[in-house]
Amino acid sequence: MKTFKDSLDRTWTLALTVASVKRVRNLLGVDLLSLQDGTPPLITRLGTDVCLLCDVLFVLVKPDADRAEVTDEQFGQSLGGGAILDGQQALYAELIDFFHQLGRTELAVAVEKQGEIIRLATQSAATRMRKLDVKGQVDRAMAKADAEIDRSDPGSASTSSPAGSE
Repeated sequence: MKTFKDSLDRTWTLALTVASVKRVRNLLGVDLLSLQDGTPPLITRLGTDVCLLCDVLFVLVKPDADRAEVTDEQFGQSLGGGAILDGQQALYAELIDFFHQLGRTELAVAVEKQGEIIRLATQSAATRMRKLDVKGQVDRAMAKADAEIDRSDPGSASTSSPAGSE
């Protein structure tokens, strides 16, 4: 079992069992045992669709949430960025353990690789964003817009005075 904390400092425990997998399938139509199914595959959707991830997390902790009288909306309100990341990491760790124990090492490796892809893609995107020359991009866009205006109205770029009348 893996745990994570929400933004209200409540600890939630994830336990992937046949019962919890069936609960997720029945309530969300998501089969956690078929991570490679779908387009994109479910494992990818869990890494990119924050709402789906939060729904899956809630359904997995639903018995505890029901006892604590926490609704799905209240649960969602308590998931800020850090809590979502913690929940995702807990889910991935629980999936890895579940599939290893089930003897489905290929699925455990798929989950591990998905986590690695998310980390590397996030790092790469952050690096690229830090290197972005925002001022240069704006200057080039404005120059291009000015050039298009000049082409569509040839007289607008003219700085010469009209010919004098006789």
